[in-house]
Amino acid sequence: MNKDSKIASQVSYAYDAQQVDFNEEQFDDNQKQRVEVIEDGRVTTDQQTTESYQVAGDIIVDNNQQIFSEMNKIDMDISPIVGYAEEPLLPLAEACAPLIDIINNLSVYVQLALDETPESPPDGLTVDESAAIRLYTIEWERPHRSLYSMLNHTLKSTNREELRPYFKYMKLFLTALVRLPCVPPLTVWRGVTKKLTAEFPPGTPMTWWSFSSCTTSLSVLENNMYLGTTGARTLYSVEAINGRTIRAHSHFVTEEEILLLPGTHMIVQSQLSPASDLYIIHLKQVIPEQTLLEPPFEGNFQDFRSIF
Repeated sequence: MNKDSKIASQVSYAYDAQQVDFNEEQFDDNQKQRVEVIEDGRVTTDQQTTESYQVAGDIIVDNNQQIFSEMNKIDMDISPIVGYAEEPLLPLAEACAPLIDIINNLSVYVQLALDETPESPPDGLTVDESAAIRLYTIEWERPHRSLYSMLNHTLKSTNREELRPYFKYMKLFLTALVRLPCVPPLTVWRGVTKKLTAEFPPGTPMTWWSFSSCTTSLSVLENNMYLGTTGARTLYSVEAINGRTIRAHSHFVTEEEILLLPGTHMIVQSQLSPASDLYIIHLKQVIPEQTLLEPPFEGNFQDFRSIF
């Protein structure tokens, strides 16, 4: 293990969790792997007959397996997410109906999510609520983009009208997420293959507008297909206060996945460079001054002030 790998292991011990994001798809015939690299931070590696799911950072892998990185648009002037809460709470198939012409083969994956959902889902969710979460975690067959990829791309658009076809699904999906227990405050991670410390000095505010998938292991970052152990790398260490554990409702039941909601607002606390070309930016999630994501239904949301 080289110096950077050892430092990454020490960082893993010192913190609780990791998050990273991906933006494209690549198929490596030589290794017989399919790597789904999509925008909100989800990666599925299918090696021969073994499928595993991991979360890593904004990376594009080209045909030569060269790795590039791209910042998530975290500092754009985007309007709050409102309007979806006025939609009725519908069964999953009906909630997805406006997306049939937008997302390839959606009805097939809706049925798959429903088929995988038990009659009595955990956490007191209905079948349709649990299936809405499960549908979000499913990977589409390449080259088609998954629901979560399309949704998160649209959430980061400055044109909020583009989000309207997703409103009915968002109503069901966010209703389900709000009903899940909120995990205790913990640190999550994301990473990019760039040095970004100059862009984010202490005191800088930022907002992540998409759903952000998080995991509890740093080991994926040491894989050369992701951040690797050489070259410029930046890790965001985020003190999150409103994560939701979705493992019990995920298509990938072996993953300890934690989801951060759109409108997660943070302030840069500090920076650290524990090794050559390795940079850590410490972020702290805070309650924004204005509501960035409206609640999915009316009620007493004092317990959810850290979310809405």
